[in-house]
Amino acid sequence: MSAEEGKFVRETRIVKVPHHRFPPLKKVWMEIYTPIVEQCKLEIRMNLKGRTVEIRTCEMTPNKALLQKSQDFVSAVIAGFEVKDSLVLLRMEDIYLDSFEIKDVRANLQGDNLSRCIGRISGSHGKTRFTLENVTRTRIVLADTHVHIMGLTQNVRVARDAICDLIRGSPAAKVYTRIRTVMNRVNDTF
Repeated sequence: MSAEEGKFVRETRIVKVPHHRFPPLKKVWMEIYTPIVEQCKLEIRMNLKGRTVEIRTCEMTPNKALLQKSQDFVSAVIAGFEVKDSLVLLRMEDIYLDSFEIKDVRANLQGDNLSRCIGRISGSHGKTRFTLENVTRTRIVLADTHVHIMGLTQNVRVARDAICDLIRGSPAAKVYTRIRTVMNRVNDTF
């Protein structure tokens, strides 16, 4: 309730769901629905015809900021993060989601060169990606040519720089060394 008018104003956020992400979203719908309704006191529904998820406030909603946090939470699940990892967006303040495309870093990548670039980011059996996640304390999702990173602001920046170096062709061992020194500096500052 706003103090000026004394009446409730309903706000709505709509998150579009791509066709290929709709079946995975349906599988985890109750895991998404429960924290948004019970913890955030928001109303949520899946619009099957429009392929969207609609979130809106109600009289019980304690804080309007929860609407944006819930939208980020749903967007993270749609991007490909696990629900348990995405729940951090609802519970903590400084966590955010950053997304970019590989072609934003290097525009002329096509065919086999693009495949090798994605392979450098992922590594053998996902080893490079897991190492980046562990050292920078972030979560990384590679979805075709899109890269999604979730974590603290400075950690996301370090992970993004490391991924950009891999896209440009730096060897993984050189990138590991660089991010370890940067993360040691970040940890010493805080």
